[in-house]
Amino acid sequence: MRRPRAKTFRLAAMTAASAAIAACGLGSTNTTNALLAGPSGRPVTVGISLPLYGPQQAGGFAPDGQACKKGYELWASDVNSHGGLLGRPVKLVILNDKGDPKTDANNYRTLITQDHVDLTLAPFSSLLTESAAPVTKQYGYALAAGSAGAPTVYTMHNHDFFSTNVPANEQMKPFAEWLVAQPGHPLRAAYAMVSDPFADPPVQTAQGILQSHGVHTVYLHTYSASIGPRGLDAAAKAVAAKRPGVVFLGSIAVSTVAAFMAEFQQKSFTPTYFIASSGPDQGTNFINSVGPGPAVGALVPNGWSGAFPNALSHVMVQDYIAKYGGTAAGINADVAESYSAGQVEAAAVQATRSLNQVKIINWLHQNTVQTVVGPVAFDANGKNKDIKQSALIFQWQPGQGGSGLPQFVQVLPSGIGTKTIIPWAG
Repeated sequence: MRRPRAKTFRLAAMTAASAAIAACGLGSTNTTNALLAGPSGRPVTVGISLPLYGPQQAGGFAPDGQACKKGYELWASDVNSHGGLLGRPVKLVILNDKGDPKTDANNYRTLITQDHVDLTLAPFSSLLTESAAPVTKQYGYALAAGSAGAPTVYTMHNHDFFSTNVPANEQMKPFAEWLVAQPGHPLRAAYAMVSDPFADPPVQTAQGILQSHGVHTVYLHTYSASIGPRGLDAAAKAVAAKRPGVVFLGSIAVSTVAAFMAEFQQKSFTPTYFIASSGPDQGTNFINSVGPGPAVGALVPNGWSGAFPNALSHVMVQDYIAKYGGTAAGINADVAESYSAGQVEAAAVQATRSLNQVKIINWLHQNTVQTVVGPVAFDANGKNKDIKQSALIFQWQPGQGGSGLPQFVQVLPSGIGTKTIIPWAG
């Protein structure tokens, strides 16, 4: 049972959410009537393929896939508790792709041609979305994604695709620009990447910025996506041997970050700054994998955290804690990203009052949608144009109140409520 405080949070955030809905062209009277009546009739089915389990943790994607599943389930639950879509309940149809692009494509074909789903939402990662999007486009379905921001997803030129994510090549830019502006900043940098269309572009952009400001590249290597533990250990040893002041890691999983941190500890090597594309954003999964000590100081680009100052996000956080337990700081960002993808298509359905894909697609290209990760608006290729509030850098810093657990805080861009960047603890 929810505490009264959570209900108060919900009431305040629902007020803001109602304003956001009205801004998208929905009448508040219809929304209130639907909420009181509750959803009924044939469900609106939503087809999704996710990397939930499989060999090598579904190619390293399983933790993210499971977090995305929670985000989608939470979104559907919240929609149903507020009247459903078009007065009908939302039902998710989720298939496991095991992290395999071919299986992912086949899953979406099955969802559309055999399950006859009404809507489709994207899988986790740019890699899998690149397999899903051509299939959904073939059948004329809109595909909203919360975790697909690699340049390659936009070069598909898919008019039916919509990404709420900050484009990958922009994600480490705030940190790189901050770093070169600091007096006495590191003059040696290492760039290690696991070949991935999402993980590598932010590192490559950062390298360009640092090199243009005289920071010497002492290590640069891209490894196969299938690299194993021994390969990661060897890569980390090679980086440590160069003794760079800052390390940029193009990573797709917590395990990659953990392997580098462990090897750095073995070699008694502590760079001043350590930033990774992915991994430190995975809440308690990251802390449990690397330990509270090594986590402190780790940086990661992200568009959301449990403390994100957004009324819709506050609602989602309270609902997540009520459903799954834990704390706001421990919520994986994948949860919010997948939730935001659901919000995008729901807004279009409610605004057009139909499940007609052409109407949904056209509406999304013409309107801004308020989501838990901030406002999103899309160009012709599905790129989110409204990233001012979402191109953020977060860092794990020492916890407060004697808990001993680090806290995940926003450090860039600097402003009200943000913290000062600290060195990595190592």
